Amino acid sequence: QLLLPLWFVLGLGYSLAQTPSGRLIKRSADPVDRPALFAAQFALSHACWLITYPIAGLVGAAIGLPFTFILLGVIGAGALLAAIWLWPRHDPDVLTHAHEDLPHGHSHLEDAVSTEAGFEHSHGYVVNDRHPKWPKAS
Repeated sequence: QLLLPLWFVLGLGYSLAQTPSGRLIKRSADPVDRPALFAAQFALSHACWLITYPIAGLVGAAIGLPFTFILLGVIGAGALLAAIWLWPRHDPDVLTHAHEDLPHGHSHLEDAVSTEAGFEHSHGYVVNDRHPKWPKAS
């Protein structure tokens, strides 16, 4: 009887961790690049499990499960704090940016305005061939 609520809580926690990563990848890449990014995320998540599973087993066997639960909770809280610290507070979907490398009349610049920095326009921004790096904050 206690197993079903435990499975529910574990599934809820797993979906809270996995769903944002999938949405982040989908938002951050063109469709052609997404398979490689999902594969990289899969590898990274398994590398984290490669570290935490042995910790859970070794510490659980040596010291006990209550302390192991606390230790893994601290590791998870540390990861959450790192994400909060590293992720920008203001992260809009649409970014205004300038292209200095594309010629006038290029199809990507249909709504662009010519400025000192180049041809400036706004759209949903992803890193790709036309946008090789994230623009600097204005």
